Amino acid sequence: MTTPQDWIARAVALSATALERPGTEPFGALVIRDGEVVGRGLNHSLAHLDPTSHGETEAIRDACRRLGTLDLSECEIYSSCEPCPLCLAAIEIAGIRRMGWALGLGEANAALAAVPPQLRRAGDVAALREVAARPAGGRPGVVQAPVEGALAILERWAAGLPRP
Repeated sequence: MTTPQDWIARAVALSATALERPGTEPFGALVIRDGEVVGRGLNHSLAHLDPTSHGETEAIRDACRRLGTLDLSECEIYSSCEPCPLCLAAIEIAGIRRMGWALGLGEANAALAAVPPQLRRAGDVAALREVAARPAGGRPGVVQAPVEGALAILERWAAGLPRP
């Protein structure tokens, strides 16, 4: 039987493939269901010009496509590095309740401290966690402008959804 440590080691091996792939960074993740890999992800932020293209989000996207569902509550996710707040939010939204990783964010940030910001936007994880915990309206530079009809559109869409 494959253990969480085995899956984590496989996620680390996936992260190592970034060393030979331009536009990728060495952050890999696997989504597992019933002992099988159903999603793989490698950080492609630079290659895709997508700041959300982290290993975990890519693995979740892959698993959802392969399984034809948005519900990954029967899955686990294992990664080469502790998930950042963005990835934690994606993991929560997907319903994944079990996870594991090799390196903590502190270790990863220390290892990458010398990388110039123009080559890799690292950010302050502690500050990001604080910002991510606040409601959107509590952030600087935010504008909410109610528009007539916006609520009706949402209500009409919700009313048309099939009921179980």
